[in-house]
Amino acid sequence: MPDGSVTEPVAPPASGEIATLVAVQSRLGTPAVIEVARSMSHFGEHAQGWVAISALGALAMRKRRREWVLVGVGAVAAHAAAIAIKLVVRRKRPNHPAVAVNVGTPSALSFPSAHATSSTAAAMLLCRATRSRLPLAVVPAMALSRLVLGVHYPTDVLAGAAVGAVVARTAGCFASPQKETPK
Repeated sequence: MPDGSVTEPVAPPASGEIATLVAVQSRLGTPAVIEVARSMSHFGEHAQGWVAISALGALAMRKRRREWVLVGVGAVAAHAAAIAIKLVVRRKRPNHPAVAVNVGTPSALSFPSAHATSSTAAAMLLCRATRSRLPLAVVPAMALSRLVLGVHYPTDVLAGAAVGAVVARTAGCFASPQKETPK
C-alpha cells in the first residue's frame, strides 16, 4: 500500500499449529474445562485480575507493599508490551473450521498472547512477593486455556510467556533485594 501500512500478517502461524490446536481442544475441550478457561480469560483480560491481586496484597502485606505493587505494575507493563508487539506482528487469531472459538476477544490480533504475557510476568513477580514458586503453576494453565478457547496458536502463548519472563526480570530490577529464595 502507498501509505506503508501492512495488511498481511508479518508472521503467519507455523506449520502444524492448527493440528496442535485441534488436538488440544479434542483432548481437553470438555464443557467444564472450557468454563474454567473462560473464567481464566476474564480474570486475565487487560491484566485486571493481576492488578486486583496486586492491590489486595499491597493492602494486606504492608511490609512487602513494594513487591506487591510491582506485581500489578509488571503485569500491566507486560500487557502493554504484548499489545505493542501485536501491532507490529499483526498475526490474526486462529480462523479454521476445525478450531472452536469458545470466548470473545477484544481484537483480531494474536501474537503474542497478552494473557500469557501478563500472567507469566505476574506469576514470576508473585514468587518474589509470596516467597513461593507456587504462582508459577498459573503459567502453563493460562497458556493451555488460550488454546482450549481457540483464540491463540501455540507459538502465541510460548512467545507471550517469553516476553512476560523478560518483563518480570526487568521489573524485578526495581524491587528491593530479595532476602529469601522462593521455596
